[in-house]
Amino acid sequence: MTDAREQILARIRRALRDVPAAERPEEVIVPRDYARSSPAPTERLLSLLCDRLREYGAECERTQPNSVAGAVADACRALGLRRLAIPPELPAAWRPEGVELLEDRDLGNDALAGVDAALTGCAVAIAQTGTLALDGRSVSGRRALTLLPDHHLCVVAAEQVVDGVPEAIARLRPAAVEHRSPVTLVSGPSATSDIELQRVAGVHGPRHLHVIIAAERPPGRGA
Repeated sequence: MTDAREQILARIRRALRDVPAAERPEEVIVPRDYARSSPAPTERLLSLLCDRLREYGAECERTQPNSVAGAVADACRALGLRRLAIPPELPAAWRPEGVELLEDRDLGNDALAGVDAALTGCAVAIAQTGTLALDGRSVSGRRALTLLPDHHLCVVAAEQVVDGVPEAIARLRPAAVEHRSPVTLVSGPSATSDIELQRVAGVHGPRHLHVIIAAERPPGRGA
C-alpha cells in the first residue's frame, strides 16, 4: 500500500513539473474561511447524528458510558450475532459477555469474512452528514476489519461528535499526515446501485450498521 502510494505521488509530481509557477498549488491562494467549529450544544449534535444515520438505514441507539458492553450484548442478541472481530485496543468496558471475541491481530480475509460482525470505535463522527470516520488505528481497527464482516457495530463517544466536516478533518489530520493511516468514511450501511439502478447492499462493506452512542443523559431525562 505504501509503495503504491509513493509511486502514484511521484508520477503526479513528474506530471506537474511544467506547470507555470503562478498556477502551482503553493502559489494559488485558496479561501479557507469555512466554519471550523460550531456553538451547537452536544445534545443537538447527538440528536442530529442519530437522525442522519437512521436516514441512511443504520440503526442508532444511546447508552450511558458505563453501559456500553451491555448495549453491545443486547444488540448481539437482537441481531443473532455470536462471533465478533475486534481491534486489540478495544476497551475492556466495551467488550460484551456471551459472545466470542476474536482480536484482529492480522486475521486473514477469510477469517474476517467468517465472523458475524466487527465491533469497533471510531476517530470522529460528523453530525451534519451522519458520517463515522475510522482512522485505521486504535479502536477504529484496520480497514479490512470493518469492510469484510456483514455487520458493523460501532461505539461513538459523545466527545467525538462534531458538527461539520472541517472540524472532523482537523481531528483526522494527525492520523492522515503523521501516521499516513487510511481514513474510511462511513455514512450508513454499504450500498450501491447496479446497472438497472436497483439498490444492492453489502458490495463494498457491511450490509448492516449499528451505532451505539455513549453519552451521559442530561439532567431530567432519566437514565
